[in-house]
Amino acid sequence: MPSSAPSEMPTELSTEQPNRMKINIKVGNKVITATLIDSKTTQDFISLLPLTLTLEDHANTEKISNLPRRLSTQDAPPGSDPAVGDIAYYAPWGNLAMYYNDFGYSNGLVILGKIDGDIETLNVPGSVEVTIELRSQ
Repeated sequence: MPSSAPSEMPTELSTEQPNRMKINIKVGNKVITATLIDSKTTQDFISLLPLTLTLEDHANTEKISNLPRRLSTQDAPPGSDPAVGDIAYYAPWGNLAMYYNDFGYSNGLVILGKIDGDIETLNVPGSVEVTIELRSQ
């Protein structure tokens, strides 16, 4: 299989999980939903919710914010190749990242899930305040 295998790993994990978790990401008066994969890192992230963060633009590719504490990376892959719409945890910096442009493979990047549908709300200049909460089923 070509080198695209690392980017497919989170998708494969998420389709194997019958009880995928959903979150709401509130940006101003808009609400974006996202589906999280079931992993130890994701479970640790969920334990922080609800969470209000200021996402700063980074490299014209992603919005990032430090988290209140570092997340577990137990059983996480050594790195990932994020796609547009991916939500990830970058372990070396201890931050959350939401990708609005494509990016290459990064060591220490753990995919948490993917934004459902349109991510244009995040593709704006400067910082954006968001509130992330677990979506009630």
